[in-house]
Amino acid sequence: MKPRARMGVFVAIAVAIFAGHRVSHHRGQDYDRPPAAASSESLAAPVAKAAPAVWKLGSLTLTACELAQPNSGLSTAAWCTDFPVPENRADPHGRTIRLKLAVLRSRAQVASPDMLAFLAGGPGQAATDSAGAVASVLQPLLAHRHVLLVDQRGTGGSNALSCKHADERAAPGDDGTLDAGKLRAAAAECLHQLAGHADPRYYTTTIAAQDLEDVRKALGAPPLDLLGVSYGTRLAQQYVQRFPDAVRSVVLDSAVPNTLALGEDFARNLDEALRAQFARCTAEPACRKQFGDPDQTLYQLRDALRANPHEVSFRDPQSYQTVKRMLDEDSLASVVRMFAYTPATAALLPLSIDAAAHGDVGPLLGQAKLLSGELSDLMGSGMQYAVICSEDADLLTARPGDAQTILGTRMVDALKAVCSAWPKGARPADFHQPLKTDKPVLLLAGQYDPVTPPRYAEEVAKGLPNARVLVLKGQAHNVMAAGCTPQLIQHFVEKPDPRALDASCLERLQATPIFIDFNGATP
Repeated sequence: MKPRARMGVFVAIAVAIFAGHRVSHHRGQDYDRPPAAASSESLAAPVAKAAPAVWKLGSLTLTACELAQPNSGLSTAAWCTDFPVPENRADPHGRTIRLKLAVLRSRAQVASPDMLAFLAGGPGQAATDSAGAVASVLQPLLAHRHVLLVDQRGTGGSNALSCKHADERAAPGDDGTLDAGKLRAAAAECLHQLAGHADPRYYTTTIAAQDLEDVRKALGAPPLDLLGVSYGTRLAQQYVQRFPDAVRSVVLDSAVPNTLALGEDFARNLDEALRAQFARCTAEPACRKQFGDPDQTLYQLRDALRANPHEVSFRDPQSYQTVKRMLDEDSLASVVRMFAYTPATAALLPLSIDAAAHGDVGPLLGQAKLLSGELSDLMGSGMQYAVICSEDADLLTARPGDAQTILGTRMVDALKAVCSAWPKGARPADFHQPLKTDKPVLLLAGQYDPVTPPRYAEEVAKGLPNARVLVLKGQAHNVMAAGCTPQLIQHFVEKPDPRALDASCLERLQATPIFIDFNGATP
């Protein structure tokens, strides 16, 4: 499986809300490495430790570093430094926080004057955590361009708004309903943990855009090619609106329209993606014979769990120990949503749902355990609440029509409850205005994306005279590594003319065949 940047638009919020009682990248090239150790001839004598390699870029001095890949022993060579910014930009004499930034250095002796900036998803994901995936996808561009990774304030190494165990307080009540009082208590506990080092009012998207501009200037003010994924597309659009002269080109992967209040469409989007995926099964004789109508089975399972939530046992795929979990309609919704994010796991859904409906929950909950591993650092993340409570929550209204969907209204209800107790930052008056720019913009969308569907990309493109939307067949959320997409990104950045881009290679993309059993699809 090709490397991917990590999941976006707060799938982790769903996991955290339903948590409590639930459920290879290559190292960098040698040119990025510190000087070699002393030769064997000098081993007999004491040798002073070599000074770390440094690189002067603009007014910054970067040091050779290794960026660890979460949940693995792998790392990516880069050049790193910390960058100080005022937490409250209206009070430059107040608290200073430090942003972690890294540059993946081009292989060229003289790199192109523009620099590509990768903007991570979430909100809450750290750009440097995706260094391995980014280096792999952007390998062709690294031949001539440097790639900038800045952990957005509140994430990763940039004064992260992480709260321990806050999600356990937010667990649903014994009857499976979300308890607004528990959610507010969890938010209060998170705020208490953050009080000593952060004020969440100053961790919004527009402030992060100003941070990126300050970093750009310190690096020598190179024009930026922006590559935003999921929530990172919101940051990219806000940056373009506020600093248009700093931008050369824009790639938006799994776009979030400026007009959107995050969370309002999630129930609808998930149901539409699931039905489209399940329709593939009913259209294939072998799949239909094996599973019937997976959509109907899913809703029957949901109704059964609504009437009878119960404890189940399954074998943990990592520890191989038998574990017990409460299985109810909330945990089912959370697990199904995680499965829908990638083509490979979505292809397992009919099989896993059918097994669960017949009493074997191991395939469903075991895979969910693996999927939730990469989201563990976002559990109880104050960063998600800092963004959504300031920028979206007051615009959210639970839609009656969503009540009978798999996701229901619980996510909107939960966000409203949390944000009733969370401090709000300032939201500019034009924040939710559609992006308008003549900059070249390439929008990438997955056909079966359960959170940012292709219609979102089309909506963003309406106000962009120099934009193009590419819908990737059979793909879901976060598509920049799919098929020939890395080469298309390379060609677009090198020659930012979206209409002239030859995207015919995408015609070879296909959906992952649906698993009939655990040996795979039919031949």
